[in-house]
Amino acid sequence: MERRKKKIKVPQTTAKVFIGIDNGVSGSIGIILGDDSMFLPTPTFSQQNYTKAKQNITRIDVVALQKLLAPYKLCKVMVLLERPMVNPQRWVATASALRALEATLGVVELLGYGYDYIDSKEWQKALLPKGSKGDQLKKDSVTIGNRLFPKHEQVIRKQKDADGILIAEYCRRKFN
Repeated sequence: MERRKKKIKVPQTTAKVFIGIDNGVSGSIGIILGDDSMFLPTPTFSQQNYTKAKQNITRIDVVALQKLLAPYKLCKVMVLLERPMVNPQRWVATASALRALEATLGVVELLGYGYDYIDSKEWQKALLPKGSKGDQLKKDSVTIGNRLFPKHEQVIRKQKDADGILIAEYCRRKFN
């Protein structure tokens, strides 16, 4: 599926770029460069499952992800990757999260970007209202995301959260 390209003007300097990745095939990516930002769903594609069952799986589109992240090679880049959910009782979701992390991590390492992992509770505690939990987390993510990044309101609404851009904002605050 061809999407309209969204680009941030990338300076030919050693500007700082902060990238937040909400891990998973339904996750999102936030990029902050100076006063500019970008927020979009993680690029994915669907294909026949690797098992004999007649079903599809969704995978990270590593080529599209590399094209998205590569323009920042001349900048000082820091990536925060949300640690994947690992729960033996939710095997299918766990396998998907781990596959997504491995694909994303491969692109980040190939580009030579610095990265660290973050638990969702850490950035949520810093950016979302005290006491947020359960279904309220997504609602608060949308509210705070729209307040901090109003130009991304349409994407946030479609994504149903602002996690990727909020992780990027937390990254900016932590590593700036």
